[in-house]
Amino acid sequence: MRLYVCWNTSVGPIGDGFHPCGKAYRALREAGHDPEVVKARGLRLLPDALFNRTEGRREVRRLTGSTTVPVLVTDDDEVIAESGAIEAWAAAHPVGSRAAGSGRGEADASASV
Repeated sequence: MRLYVCWNTSVGPIGDGFHPCGKAYRALREAGHDPEVVKARGLRLLPDALFNRTEGRREVRRLTGSTTVPVLVTDDDEVIAESGAIEAWAAAHPVGSRAAGSGRGEADASASV
């Protein structure tokens, strides 16, 4: 299980009170998952032609057609984009359920800037 995030998994205040990548990560952890976190550095608001060209963002685009994170890739290779959908998936697939599984560790897929 891999979770592509911007650059961290904190739940600091932004917009509705929590960072989308942090919300997705927190939901997975609360459901008992320990996803491999892939840092796909960049910023959705910046143009992709000049920014968002890190290895992680390129992989997210290959998976979803967009460079927006968070994106979850389950152990069954199901691709789930956006924090709300990831939160819903985590709630429906707690560890111990038939479809649950987990990856381990943290990887940094950023390119040198």
